[in-house]
Amino acid sequence: MKTTTLILGCGDIGIGLGQRLRAAGQRVVGVRRNAAALAGSGLEAAGADLTDPASLAALPDADVLVYVASADRFEEEAYRAAYPEGLKAVLAEFGARKRSPKRVFFVSSTSVYPQQAGEEVDEASPAEPTGFAGALMREAEQALLGDQLPGTAVRFSGIYGPGRDRLIRQVSEGRIAPSSPAMYTNRIHRDDCAGVLAHLIERTLAGEPVDDLYLASDCEPAPLHEVMSWLASQLKVEATETIQSPLRRRASKRCHNARLLASGYEFRYPSYREGYAQVLKEGGFLPAKA
Repeated sequence: MKTTTLILGCGDIGIGLGQRLRAAGQRVVGVRRNAAALAGSGLEAAGADLTDPASLAALPDADVLVYVASADRFEEEAYRAAYPEGLKAVLAEFGARKRSPKRVFFVSSTSVYPQQAGEEVDEASPAEPTGFAGALMREAEQALLGDQLPGTAVRFSGIYGPGRDRLIRQVSEGRIAPSSPAMYTNRIHRDDCAGVLAHLIERTLAGEPVDDLYLASDCEPAPLHEVMSWLASQLKVEATETIQSPLRRRASKRCHNARLLASGYEFRYPSYREGYAQVLKEGGFLPAKA
């Protein structure tokens, strides 16, 4: 009998994950409010409202649940529905079934960390967010880790990749962040997001130890000015405008991924250089050669 993984809130990361799992022989069901949005993905699709118990009851049993939903707007009400309320409804539904999942994975965020002075953070660092987004994400984490079902929260840092190219477009317009004060930025390529989840699911199904919390960020935290300067050199553009750092309302910290690396995960894109090189090439951003 095939292992079944249910991906709840199946967007681009969920699709990438599902395609990997399907290639490995699993049955994968992608769940979205509008199942038609998964047409062409190659995944089995199901429609459900993650906050509606009746809707959730119609979903099949699963060996693994991956909760990767996202809020549809940056408002407290939307975040509350997408994260703590939706996840709690899922835990209640699947926790009451005769065949319960082996593990539930919740895609969280490094926004739960309040640090903003370049501190190093890992899974043991204080997570006491001050903004509503991080606070509601943290509430969802706590609901999962306090539940009867085995659960793992995976805190992704800034996700980038094809279609997530705002920084490239800023640089291509000659805009760059200041060099001082240094504002540290942390990121992970979209493909590594799917890779991390696939890796942890594989460990779960193999009966290998999986921690209840992972910080998932690439291997090189870097000042935003450094990242944008590197992009400018690749795009062959000169900076004509210093912009106020987009991190000014968020935390400047340095995320460390030692626990994830110790689990055996190998990054496809270990730093912004490898990752953005792929995005620049795939997106057609590089200038034509003479």
